[in-house]
Order: sequence, then C-alpha cells, then structure tokens
Amino acid sequence: MYTLSNRLKLFSVILMVLGAVGLISGFLSTPGSIEEVKEKMAAHGAHGGGHGAATSDANAHGNESHGDEAHGGDEHYEHVLHQLQNKPWASLYVASFFFFMIALGVLAFYAIQFAAQAGWSPVLFRIMEAITAYLVPGGIIMFVILALSGFHINHLFVWADPEVVEHDKLIQGKSGWLNGTGFIIRAAIFLSGWLLYRHFAVKFSRKQDEDSTGNKWYKKSFKISAGFLVFFIYTESMMSWDWIMSFDPHWFSTLFGWYVFASLFVSGITVIALITIYLKSKGYLEFVNNSHIHDLAKFMFGISIFWTYLWFSQFMLIWYSNIPEEVTYFITRIDDYKLPFFGMLVMNFIFPLLVLMNSDFKRMNWFVVMAGVVILCGHYVDIFNMVMPATVGESWFIGISEISAVLLFAGLFLFVVFNALTKAPLLAKGNPFIEESKHFHY
Repeated sequence: MYTLSNRLKLFSVILMVLGAVGLISGFLSTPGSIEEVKEKMAAHGAHGGGHGAATSDANAHGNESHGDEAHGGDEHYEHVLHQLQNKPWASLYVASFFFFMIALGVLAFYAIQFAAQAGWSPVLFRIMEAITAYLVPGGIIMFVILALSGFHINHLFVWADPEVVEHDKLIQGKSGWLNGTGFIIRAAIFLSGWLLYRHFAVKFSRKQDEDSTGNKWYKKSFKISAGFLVFFIYTESMMSWDWIMSFDPHWFSTLFGWYVFASLFVSGITVIALITIYLKSKGYLEFVNNSHIHDLAKFMFGISIFWTYLWFSQFMLIWYSNIPEEVTYFITRIDDYKLPFFGMLVMNFIFPLLVLMNSDFKRMNWFVVMAGVVILCGHYVDIFNMVMPATVGESWFIGISEISAVLLFAGLFLFVVFNALTKAPLLAKGNPFIEESKHFHY
C-alpha cells in the first residue's frame, strides 16, 4: 500500500494556499473603471512598453481613424477594461480545464486498455485510477465556472452576452446551440457520463481483486469500457466545441474535436509516466520495469506527432484558403501571441521529436521526465492560446493570475491523486492479464 508522505501533503497544501491567495489578489487588482485603465496604461507607457505600450499605440491609431477622438478613445478604454476584467477569469478557466483534461485523457486511455484487452498495462491501472479521481473535484469546479460563464455572470463567452447577440447575425444563427441553458445541460450530461464510467470501472476493478473464482468483474469492465468509448467519442467532440471553440463563435474547425483529444490524451499519458517514475524512485511499483516506461514514452512520442499532424492540417488548410472569417483566428494569434504560438510548436513537437525518437532514450527515466515536463508545459500553452485571444485579446501577459491559477490546481491535483493512491494496493492483482503485465518485456 502506498502511504502519502507528510512532505508531499504539505507541499500540495502550500501550492493550493499560495494559488488561492494569488488568484484572489488577481481578481481584486483588476481595474474597475476606465480611469483606472488609463492610469495602468499610462504607467506601462512610462516604463517603456510591453503590452501596455502596444495598446497605447493601438489607441492612438484608433483615435486618428475616428472622427470623434474622445468617443473613440473611451470605446477603446472600455474594451481594454473588459479584457483586463476577464483576465483572472480566463486564467482560472485555462488552469482548471488543463488539469481536468489530464484526468479525462487518462480515463480514455484506461478505457482503451480494457476494451483492447491489453496485456502490458494492468500494472499501471491503479495509477490511472488515482489520476482519474481528480475528475470529481475537477469536474465540479469546471461545471461551476461553466455555469457562471454560460449565464453571463462573467464575460468569457461573447455568445452569452445578450447585447452582443442582439447585434450579431452570425451568433444569432447559432443561438439554438450556443445558449446558457443548453450549454449547462450538455455539460451536465458530459460530466455525468464520464464520472459514472469512472465510478463503475473502479468499483469493478476492486471487486475483481476480491474475486478468486473467475473473471466476472473483468468482463463487466470490458463491456462498460467499450460502451464508454462510444459515448466518449461523441461527448469529447461536443465538449471541445462548447468549452473551447465557442470562445470564438465566428470561427470553426471540423478537426477541432480531434485536436483537443490529442492534447488531453498525450497530457494524460505523460502524467501516468511521470507519476510511475516518481513512485518507482520512492521504492514502490517493483513490478513495473523499463519496458513499461518505454511503452508510455512511445505513446508520448506517437501522440505528440499525431497532435502535430492535426495542428498542421488545421492551420495549413485555413491559412491556404485565406477566407477572412476563418484565417483571422490564426492572424490574431500570430500577431498578438507570437511567442506562445510558436513556442508551443517547439515544446509539443520539435522537443519530443528530438528527445524521444531514439528508442534507448525512452528507457532513461530522466529523459522521459524532461520530455514530459516540456510536453505538459507545451499543452498548457496550447490551451492558453485557444482561450486567451478571445477573452483577453492583446491585453495578455503572464502575471499573478496565471501563475496562481496553475499553483492552485496543481496543488489540488497532487493532493487528490496521491491521496487516491492510498485507497487500494498498487497492484490490481485480480486482473487476468496481471502476470503477463508483470513479465512484460519489449
């Protein structure tokens, strides 16, 4: 049995406290009026630039292009005010979704192992079950944020703002889908289905450990996993449309569901590898060998390439066709988010390609850890790139809200996952493939 150390428990609590304090500070420090925005922008301009200077330049150009200079200036400042007020909410959303999608990716990977009757992975099942435990608190938090957003308590989704919809014919045409009631009902269906599968999968796994007479519970796990994967394929795609793509309601991509899936899948597998390596370093998981780590690293490498293929396919087709309402999605990100946009490609594709291509490197734990940390950072930046341009626009910067939100959810994630590891033996001894998995060599 795994025992949660006091040091790790204290570390996770400290992260949560620091994150919560920082996030509250981020909310409290947002400007409440146009005058405060002008003061902030003037202060940034006095210090020589950054995004504040860029915004000031944009304001100057905007004033030149308007007949009524004062009115144009006020409109611009009001626009920046809304962006800065959105910033802590957007930071909260990005971090919340990022850690939730890790657990969701692990849940899908876990179901695939049962549906495929994989023989190599059962020694890792308890780690997967522990990571998916985060779906409960993470799902509740996501649902609360989504409810606040869908009913326009905050201003993250423009389609939730009646004033915007009133003057936007395109959003009006999508209002049958993009409305607060439907948005929340769909979110409840998605979360309920995912959590129900997780509940019964873990329950059957525990019962299989206690059943020495046959594989009744394993067969039940197989059946519900196969059914869940059908449900997951549909709901994950709709989730990606609702929770991410609808930040830009004028834009859509038919590849988007797969794109988000690749991101959550590789992030989940990466976390499985990192936690496995950590537990082995602490003397646990003696039945896990280098071949298991090698296979996890192969998945990290392979899905990173798959993610890149989807990213390039989406980008190339839209960029080449050059249709204004489509290509503006990428122009905005290249113009205003150049560093995170191109940096993400380096972290999610070039770095894993160079580090994990060699088969020998996949057996070296420190190589896998190094690649895993970069991959996770890269996919956080990917979510950042998907959310921030539509919510914060050119007023973005990495500040206390972004850092604090990551700390808060990282602490919660660590506490929930490692606490879940203490609830059952680390070996799913009742699984019929457990001996094959223990002696797996590649």
